[in-house]
Amino acid sequence: MFRKHRLAFLDQMQSGDIALFPGAGHVTRNHDVEFPFRQNSDFAYLTNFHEPNAFLLLAKDLPDIPEETLFVLPKDPLKETWTGRRTGPEGAVEKFGMASAENLDVLEEKLKAAMASAGRMWFRLGAFPKTEALVVRFVDDLRMKIRMGIEPPQVFLDPGTALHEQRLFKSEEELTCMRKAASVSAEAHLLAMAQTKPGMKEYEIDALLSFTFRRHGGQGAGWSYPSIVAGGDHANILHYTQNDAVLNDGDLLLIDAGAELHGYAADITRTFPVNGTYTSAQKDVYEVVLSAMDASIQRCRAGVPFHDIHQAALRVLCEGLHQLKICKESPDEILEKETYRRWFMHNTSHWIGRDVHDAGRYMVNGESRPLEPGMCLTVEPGLYFPAADDTIPSAFRGIGIRIEDDIHITGGEAEVLTAATVKTVADVEEACASERLAPPTLDTELLTS
Repeated sequence: MFRKHRLAFLDQMQSGDIALFPGAGHVTRNHDVEFPFRQNSDFAYLTNFHEPNAFLLLAKDLPDIPEETLFVLPKDPLKETWTGRRTGPEGAVEKFGMASAENLDVLEEKLKAAMASAGRMWFRLGAFPKTEALVVRFVDDLRMKIRMGIEPPQVFLDPGTALHEQRLFKSEEELTCMRKAASVSAEAHLLAMAQTKPGMKEYEIDALLSFTFRRHGGQGAGWSYPSIVAGGDHANILHYTQNDAVLNDGDLLLIDAGAELHGYAADITRTFPVNGTYTSAQKDVYEVVLSAMDASIQRCRAGVPFHDIHQAALRVLCEGLHQLKICKESPDEILEKETYRRWFMHNTSHWIGRDVHDAGRYMVNGESRPLEPGMCLTVEPGLYFPAADDTIPSAFRGIGIRIEDDIHITGGEAEVLTAATVKTVADVEEACASERLAPPTLDTELLTS
C-alpha cells in the first residue's frame, strides 16, 4: 500500500524533480520526559515507518540518485538498550520495501548532491523549521557555484497540494483500516453506554474508552484525538477534555471519541442519558439532531457539493428550533438571519482518514467541491443549550447533544463506517440497559463479524 502511495506521488513529479519529506521527532513533555511518539501523517502515508528523525527523499529520473531513499537513525546497540530497537538502513529495505536506505548521518551530503542536480524541489516551507534552514543553507551554498555550472533548484513546490489531494481518496486497503478503527470505537461507545451510572466520574468513562482502544490495538494512547467525555452542561463546551466531573442522575453524557488503528482514525459522537432514560425534553432535542443527521447522510452521494451536507443539517435544525419554541421566527427566517448560530456554531462535516481532520481541499475554483467515490467525511450536527441561557425554555437549559458518524462516499448509497454504534432513542436506551463485560474481551461480536 505504501509503495503505491510513493509511486502515485512520483507520477505527479516531473523529470528532474526531487521531493523531501521529513518525519516527526520527539517532543518534550517536561524536563526529560517526552510525549509518546506519533509519526507525521504525510510521512507515515508514504512510508509506514514509525521511528523518529527519519527523512524520505524521492527523485525523478536523476542519474546516480535512487528513486527513493529513506534516511534513518543508524543501528546503535548502546542507545537501543535505552530507547528501543532501531530498524536501521538494512531493515528499512527489508521490512519496508524501500528501494534504498541510508544512515541519517549522510543525509546532508546526499541531499546537497540531489539539490545540485534537480531543477525543481518539492518541500513544505514553514512546516519544518530546522530542515528548512538546512535547505536554505544548501541553496545559498549552491548559488556560489554557478560559475562551475552547478546551481540549486530554480523552483520550489509545496508537496502538500498534491499529496493531500492524493490522501483524500481512500484505497480499499485504507478503508479496511478505517472500518477496523470504527469497529473498535463502536465497542468502546457501547461499553460506555452500558457501564455509565449516576455518581461515576467522567474520567472513569474516559479511562474505559482508552482501555478499549488500546486493548484492541490502538496506537500510541489508543485514541485519534483526546476523548471528550462531557456530562450535563459540559456538553455545551465543544472541545471539553477536562473530564473530571461527577455524572449526575438526569443529565446527558456526550462522548466524542475514536480509536486510531494502523494509522487511521475513527470519530464518533453519541449523547445518552446517564441513568439510561431520556427525559421528554432531552428526547425532543435528540430527535431533532438525529433527523438533521439523517438528512445529511441522505445527501452523502457522489456529485453532491460538500457544503450541501451542512445545508441539509441546517434546514432540519432550524425547523427544530422553531418547533421547540426556541425561536419564534419561521425556519426560513432562522436560516436567513443565521439565528441558529447561537445554538449550532460549527460545521457539520470534515474529511477523515489518517488525521481526524484529514487532508484535502473543501473548495475548488472558489466553489464547494463535489463529493466523489473514495472520499470519507464525518456528519455531526448538534444543538447546544447552555444552562445559563435564560432566553430559552427552562426545560432545555443544560442540554447539549451531538451525534456523529463517519461516512464513505461510494458510487451509490453512502457507507456509514460507524453504523454499529447505535443512535436511535430506543436503541440507545437498550444499550444503556444492557450488560456488557468490563473489561471487554478480544472476541466481541463487533470485532469478529
